[in-house]
Amino acid sequence: MLLVKNGKILTMAGISYDNGYILADEAKIIEIGDDISKAERAVSGRGDVTVIDAEACYVLPGFIDAHCHVGMWEDSVGFEGDDGNESTDPVTPQLRAIDAVYHADRAFVEAREGGVTTVVTGPGSSNVIGGQFAALKTYGRRIEDMIIKAPVAMKVAFGENPKTVYNEKRQMPITRMATAALLRENLMKAAEYKELLEKHYADEENNDKPEFDIKLDALVKVLRREIPVKAHAHRADDILTAVRIAREFGIDLTIEHCTEGYLIKDILLEEGVRAIVGPLITDRSKIELKNQSIKAPGILSRAGIKLAIMTDHPCIPIQYLCLCAAIAAREGMDETEALKAITINAAQITGIDDRVGSLEKGKDADMVIFKGHPFELKSRVYATIINGNIVYRRRESEEV
Repeated sequence: MLLVKNGKILTMAGISYDNGYILADEAKIIEIGDDISKAERAVSGRGDVTVIDAEACYVLPGFIDAHCHVGMWEDSVGFEGDDGNESTDPVTPQLRAIDAVYHADRAFVEAREGGVTTVVTGPGSSNVIGGQFAALKTYGRRIEDMIIKAPVAMKVAFGENPKTVYNEKRQMPITRMATAALLRENLMKAAEYKELLEKHYADEENNDKPEFDIKLDALVKVLRREIPVKAHAHRADDILTAVRIAREFGIDLTIEHCTEGYLIKDILLEEGVRAIVGPLITDRSKIELKNQSIKAPGILSRAGIKLAIMTDHPCIPIQYLCLCAAIAAREGMDETEALKAITINAAQITGIDDRVGSLEKGKDADMVIFKGHPFELKSRVYATIINGNIVYRRRESEEV
């Protein structure tokens, strides 16, 4: 059992406590409130209670990076640890992040040191269809201990990246037309495959089961809206192509990066688009980023568009997720909305808010405790908790 008390609790669920407590047991939050004496009585006499006095600290839900590649590109390794892009085939929906993530990568340690308790990680953007993302806790002895949901999304990519990769191979796609055509072709094939499966299961005697196809089987989950498409798109035209194709096939969609989304915010709002924005504090390393602006999250948020903020690790190291949100707030985003962008909004957009993203009874006991407000530059993470266990705690020797 865990008791965190005397902290300023920002639940991200519409209520805060200036001096509150959180009681957790068996990896779940069982009580939260401001009657600390009640909580102390509940644990009195028990020998299995860990107590954290969070006086003068802020307590928040563990941060969520809604789009990154933690464990897919291993820290300080090079090719041997680069497992994010299977750039030998532009269509690879059958690939699963959980088969590539190195669970012991140092980035997971640094994530915990930065208060990040959940990452949505997966393949890169070399391919038109890159494969399946997974939502993982940032602590576990093996990948199976870390999974929240896998698959959590299907990665697709528009624009410059697949064009560049396959132009070098003189292989389709080398144009935006071909990228869209390949995506449509495979969604159409998956739709036919899905129809044959449904006919077979409705009447097995008169309808043969189609021959198993691992690529189409993976895409069926998208067509059934069991998982969304995570569409890598920087430029406005690529964003709109992603929206167009999603509408054609009736699939769920999130726009990843959404660099020029602020230029078409009215259209995105009309289409009900959800955005995962970033990386925000990098150079403009390619043509698609020429209109990159740190003000974009604030512009989109004020327009009414639900968004999360990402690091795209290793583009921005995972431990700086909170810094990205802080800078977005400095540049015009409402402070509470910026915190939501790395907590509850990130959880809702990625479909894992039944377990994480806010501090509420029944949810996973994942939280971060800051000495000082998390957006203050000199504030430090005091402790990070995952499933009710302290997975990081700052030692006095680490203080400067």
